[in-house]
Amino acid sequence: MAPRAYWKGTLKLSLVSCPVALYPATTAAEKTRFHMINRETGNRLKQQMVDSGTGDVVESDQKGRGYELRKGKYVEIEPEELEAVQIVSNHAIDIESFVPSDEIDQRYLNHPYYIAPDGKAAVDAFAVIRDAMKDQDRVALAKIVLTNREHIIAIEPLGKGLLGTTLRFPYELRDEDQFFDDIKSPRITKDMVELAGHILHTKAAHFDPSKFKDEYETALKTLVKRKASGKTIELPEREERPSNVVSLMDALKQSLKGRGGKKTAAKSHARRATGRQRSAKKTHRSTARQRKAG
Repeated sequence: MAPRAYWKGTLKLSLVSCPVALYPATTAAEKTRFHMINRETGNRLKQQMVDSGTGDVVESDQKGRGYELRKGKYVEIEPEELEAVQIVSNHAIDIESFVPSDEIDQRYLNHPYYIAPDGKAAVDAFAVIRDAMKDQDRVALAKIVLTNREHIIAIEPLGKGLLGTTLRFPYELRDEDQFFDDIKSPRITKDMVELAGHILHTKAAHFDPSKFKDEYETALKTLVKRKASGKTIELPEREERPSNVVSLMDALKQSLKGRGGKKTAAKSHARRATGRQRSAKKTHRSTARQRKAG
């Protein structure tokens, strides 16, 4: 059975348009979930809204929305007042511009969606827009209204379809300076950087998400299965944390040794040192010849 579309509308590029459907590209359906239960009865618990001041349970007809002006002081917003500022969806994705993909800061990326043509009549126009973006190697930026809020969405080709990713607004990002300004700039020797570079080289690979393993999720499923079958769960002994490494250089050398790269690193380091010595000797001989000729 085909998945249900999250949103349907029209993708527009100037005067070219086609009906499309959006589908969430991610799912949490396979994740292990737990519910709160009553230990005595085994029944599931229900949550209730309680007045923070009186402790009384608040019924649904008494619930409202309020914005906190200051501690404990709220201004109530009525449902019809919210409706007055909500953006009415025109069910259109109107492409406004095309930008190089490498100019999009990854911190802005939010939720991904698959975009597919909605119906056979939409296939031709959809393919034209998709292939034009492939040829130009650009990402489209457009506006879309989802759940009564306007979003910026970045659209790019993905296989036979398109990938649309909603973007965060600038006010949703924290300024990195408040986290990085206090980072000191210590003096790091060239040898340390070279050794670290060797470690990076031994771990070089290509991005392959099929190798990602959610070990905690696997352990949760095993735990639930064992508990449901009546088996006891043995708690593992806590491992002692390793002591802090005093010497950064020693840690780098040990890392290389553990990866079987000590000899390679040593040889490479020796080759560079020899190369520098040879270069220095050549320069010295060349200078001596010039002096003699003069």
